[in-house]
Amino acid sequence: VKTKTLKRWFDATGELAEIITEGEETFITVKQSNHTVCSHGIIKAFHYHKKQIDVWYCPLGLIQVVLYDTRKESKSFGQTNVFFLGERNPIILLIPKGVAHGYKVLSNEPAHLIYFTDQAYNASEPDEIRIPFDDKKINFDWSIKNG
Repeated sequence: VKTKTLKRWFDATGELAEIITEGEETFITVKQSNHTVCSHGIIKAFHYHKKQIDVWYCPLGLIQVVLYDTRKESKSFGQTNVFFLGERNPIILLIPKGVAHGYKVLSNEPAHLIYFTDQAYNASEPDEIRIPFDDKKINFDWSIKNG
């Protein structure tokens, strides 16, 4: 898993942020780009890919991203990692093959997720292995705790 904090440039006309740039460790050769919008409280989880790498960016709203490493050969096999992506935390998240991923929308307004993949979606042979959001092996508590 790799992350990058976005640099933003502001002027009188607006704002610019470079999302992915060749040469950075969060760059992939893009074969497909997608934009999804989900409402407050929605959980979309879990799935992983055998061939595909994802790069995620959430420009509007706030999402809690949960990653679970299914790769038996990995040092982090069986471990869970959590990231918060959104307009106030503008980071890029690279999700490797074999890392199960999902998210919950935390913001009151809808969250927008833009993601890039290094493989084009093939409807006749989808590269998605699905795991229920409440899978006992992952055992992730999606509730938000006040600190």
